[in-house]
Amino acid sequence: MREGAPWRSVQRPRHGLELGRTRFSMYGLKRRFLPYSSIDFLSMHCGIPGAIESMHNDDVYASWPLTFVRGAGPRYRQIADFIEGAVAANRMQPGDRLPPQRRLAQHLGVDLTTVTRAYAEAAQRGLIEARGPLGTFIARPAEQPLRQMLDLGMNMPPLPLGCDLQDLLRHGLAKAMERHDVGVMMTYHQAGGGPAEREAGAQWLSQSVENVDPDRVLVCPGAQAALAAVMLAYSRPGDGIIAEPLVYPGLLTAARQLGRRVLVAETDADGMTPAGLERACRDGGRLVYLNPTLQNPTAHTMSAARRRDLARSAVACGVRIIEDDPYSLFLDGAPPALASLAPASVFYIATLAKTLTPGLRTAFVLGPDQDSRHNVLAAMRSFAVMAAPLMGVLTTQWIASGAARQILDGVRAEAHARQQLARQLLPGPFPAAAAGIHLWQPLPDCWTAADLERVARDEGLSVTSSEVFHLGPGTPNAIRISLGSIPERRALAQALERLAGLLRRRPRGLRDVIV
Repeated sequence: MREGAPWRSVQRPRHGLELGRTRFSMYGLKRRFLPYSSIDFLSMHCGIPGAIESMHNDDVYASWPLTFVRGAGPRYRQIADFIEGAVAANRMQPGDRLPPQRRLAQHLGVDLTTVTRAYAEAAQRGLIEARGPLGTFIARPAEQPLRQMLDLGMNMPPLPLGCDLQDLLRHGLAKAMERHDVGVMMTYHQAGGGPAEREAGAQWLSQSVENVDPDRVLVCPGAQAALAAVMLAYSRPGDGIIAEPLVYPGLLTAARQLGRRVLVAETDADGMTPAGLERACRDGGRLVYLNPTLQNPTAHTMSAARRRDLARSAVACGVRIIEDDPYSLFLDGAPPALASLAPASVFYIATLAKTLTPGLRTAFVLGPDQDSRHNVLAAMRSFAVMAAPLMGVLTTQWIASGAARQILDGVRAEAHARQQLARQLLPGPFPAAAAGIHLWQPLPDCWTAADLERVARDEGLSVTSSEVFHLGPGTPNAIRISLGSIPERRALAQALERLAGLLRRRPRGLRDVIV
């Protein structure tokens, strides 16, 4: 009670509320106090001025019938407002126990429903919490949410610029429902895609590869499944998969799980060398993995001349090439695909996860011939019976209607804007072509990739260390920065500015974290 109040025999309890003759303690105990009315409750705990002092003045006391204010809203809401005001003024503390609803209704002169609604309103505001048979208590303040991680690590396309993806999705599914029976879409389908899906795949691949025959196209549930299927079909446990020292981590995972060795080929500034490929073939290499356009993680694009040289070396050694090409559609004037230079020796894989959206879970594989298509399909059936029919129907609809190209153009435009933004904010150096959805950022000597990744994470940034991609000694001191996973460009700019600030400063007090 406020100091100097005339009724000295009534004091505010430290824990709990007092109504009438009973104190309801947060510990569930009861103690007896002098009787006082609902006005006392509202005065001591909700701050209505002068209520206690007015109790010796009958006229003033009579002017506060039921202590509710006309025009101030429903009574249940006034009660909730009183509680909120008391909590804000620290007159009610977290853990204080409120009286049972029926007793409070009696003292306030309202029906039980009013108090029930008041408690529900207060609970919705986060002011109180029910603890079963123990009663209802003032809630602890809500914890502040952890700072949301700004993701510069996951490599995915941004939302397309100037393109309503939700509307295209709704329209595409509606068209699919018009043309296909629901029962047919929800049952098992021909593995590897039906004629319409393979025709759509051939149409899509023709943007990058010459002379695409739909009979050589295989529809897969993602590029990782396609990669594993080709490895199963054209190598045996213990065989070598030839790759560059910086390589897509999914290849490493697949090789490890399938019992294949990854052989690191010699490279120079333009990527894998023909001599390095031939040497690795003599060491037991059976397949060559290349990601020659906007390579992950370095964003380097291999020259046309080097591609021709590698294709000739692969043919001479009698090995097949897996050309993983998620990104070439981002690059204007990209060099010819290896699948165009040596179609009889190349398995060409193109996922839609990097150019359109990961949600389609669709990739196309172009095999050297129909027999190779059947071999890869047989291998894929060992772990994936088919691609999801609904996604296949939607993908086919989007490609046929031009919606897929519309989305691609929007993604390309947004990716280009994000590339320009990153090049303004980060020190680089970067490749000349501002294309694709990731960048390779070399680090100053004061930082190691692992330390920067850890410190960035502590500051709410997710980046990917070079160690994730590298095979063998001499890991480059760099990180990969992905530009597509943060939805808003303004938030991306904040993340890049924060990262640029980290790169400018020297690391302070790095030490191992013990948990």
